[in-house]
Amino acid sequence: MSAQTSPAEKGLNPGLLCQESYTCSGTDEAVFECDECCSLQCLRCEEELHRQERLRNHERIRLKAGHVPYCDPCKGPNGHSPGVKQRAVVRCQTCKINLCLECQKRTHSGGNKRRHPVTVYHVTKVQELLEEEGMDEETKRKKMTEKVVSFLLVDENEEIQVTNEEDFIRKLDCKPDQHLKVVSIFGNTGDGKSHTLNHTFFYGREVFKTSPAQESCTVGVWAAYDPVHKVAVIDTEGLLGATVNLSQRTRLLLKVLAISDLVIYRTHADRLHNDLFKFLGDASEAYLKHFTKELKATTARCGLDVPLSTLGPAVIIFHETVHTQLLGSDHPSEVPEKLIQDRFRKLGRFPEAFSSIHYKGTRTYNPPTDFSGLRRALEQQLENNTTRSPRHPGVIFKALKTDGFLKDNNNAAQRLLDGMNFMAQSVSELSLGPTKAVTSWLTDQIAPAYWRPNSQILSCNKCATSFKDNDTKHHCRACGEGFCDSCSSKSRPVPERGWGPAPVRVCDSCFEARDSQLDVTEAQGDDEGGTLIARKVGEAVQSTLGAVVTAIDIPLGLVKDAARPAYWVPDHEILHCHSCRKEFSVKLSKHHCRACGQGFCDECSHDRRAVPSRGWDHPVRVCFNCNKKPGDL
Repeated sequence: MSAQTSPAEKGLNPGLLCQESYTCSGTDEAVFECDECCSLQCLRCEEELHRQERLRNHERIRLKAGHVPYCDPCKGPNGHSPGVKQRAVVRCQTCKINLCLECQKRTHSGGNKRRHPVTVYHVTKVQELLEEEGMDEETKRKKMTEKVVSFLLVDENEEIQVTNEEDFIRKLDCKPDQHLKVVSIFGNTGDGKSHTLNHTFFYGREVFKTSPAQESCTVGVWAAYDPVHKVAVIDTEGLLGATVNLSQRTRLLLKVLAISDLVIYRTHADRLHNDLFKFLGDASEAYLKHFTKELKATTARCGLDVPLSTLGPAVIIFHETVHTQLLGSDHPSEVPEKLIQDRFRKLGRFPEAFSSIHYKGTRTYNPPTDFSGLRRALEQQLENNTTRSPRHPGVIFKALKTDGFLKDNNNAAQRLLDGMNFMAQSVSELSLGPTKAVTSWLTDQIAPAYWRPNSQILSCNKCATSFKDNDTKHHCRACGEGFCDSCSSKSRPVPERGWGPAPVRVCDSCFEARDSQLDVTEAQGDDEGGTLIARKVGEAVQSTLGAVVTAIDIPLGLVKDAARPAYWVPDHEILHCHSCRKEFSVKLSKHHCRACGQGFCDECSHDRRAVPSRGWDHPVRVCFNCNKKPGDL
């Protein structure tokens, strides 16, 4: 920058101003470099100049942060080193050319040109670029990762440790518009997950902390950005270790799977143990259980006629041995991936959630471990964008931030049915008063978040008439307030609240404002989705509360399919008890285990336990096999 020029404008290159002065008078920040115009140009000058027919096909590039142009004399046929372009150190404002140090001495060291005003480019940046141009590709890559650091993304209590999207991008140290993929790693504690990531992505630098101890250094999820491969690298610590809070670890694992494009399973065992296959099988089942709805919506939206597994992350099993041969090496005709699939089948595990499973082995006769094969396998998978495309870091943060998919809100509908079955035994004996109390309780249990609770509704929100014990309170489906019958007798569709196209009860005010939809955020709609399903189930049931038990069973039967969680085996597919194999009939009822979703007779599923991983926080029906499992279900 010259002595006459004030540095600084906001942007990528605050010291580089437009060198054309065609539209902006040389005051705007440079955004483009045109090789044929031999100048840096602002947005306005670049657009106006290249509208001209003779300049339209000029080759120009958008400037990146810290840009330093090449020397103009070096570009031409009379350059001092033909075929070699040097970085400029100054720009002569009179001659309007960029000059490297050698060309400046040769052309501007004497005569009138010596007095020409010049703009000096950032010397440190020039030196860095000159050094970089003399490096080989491997050294350049290594230099790019020199300043990478990792940070705690999610702690062991499932708390996200970045405040917002901007903080996430800042800690990753990448650009907001950078497209990237996510690679995560799993494996037993002590198998060298962090060490593997450090050598595969960061040339051995300890970006992720390692420890010689068998216990996990820090439980949680750590992240770092690899600028070479343009991936967010996720390290998981302690997720496969022993724990008293299995459901919390499961949810944490699912958060990682939800954002991963590629998963590395790292094992240091001489042979592939059953734990590996059980973990991947269970992870696949959990993934499909929680994300089937979203995956189906994606295939429908994109018009894809493909199995859901093609949308899941790919898996690479990285197997390091010392004393034993690698998988398949004793039978060259057998593909390792086929042997792995056979093991899954023998154990009754089916990793259907993963788009592919690959095996990459290395045998370490003498340390250090060779990670080059794993790196090549990763690069090959990362280049494949047929299913999983790179996306902005903000998209990844939003996916990580969303917890709703882990709560399985659709269980609210089935929880309602469970409660109704329990209450049905005494409904026929209830008088009008108790029936109203039950109805009020039921409404509050399944009400959408925007509804005012019955206990807080003492009078009609419009006419202010006080409600007596036996009076019916009606909720407006649009605003959620409570009204008497005469002030809420109209109906209209309220799709913005998730009620679909059918007309539903609304108050007089909301009916009159029917031409203007409510401003309901997308987030609210997502949170209410599960409770609205339950609410619709409840409305089918409520009208029967004053009737006898046999009448209650009819609407319950009609709505069971709507309320059934996605992981339950459909009723029509259940012909025998999954345990004792007794055939179901009118006299032998079928019951779903809330943990595994299979159908059982009452004798094989009379136990009760909370199943927090499936969204059941209170004791519910579980089968005899699930009840024997230790820890949280």
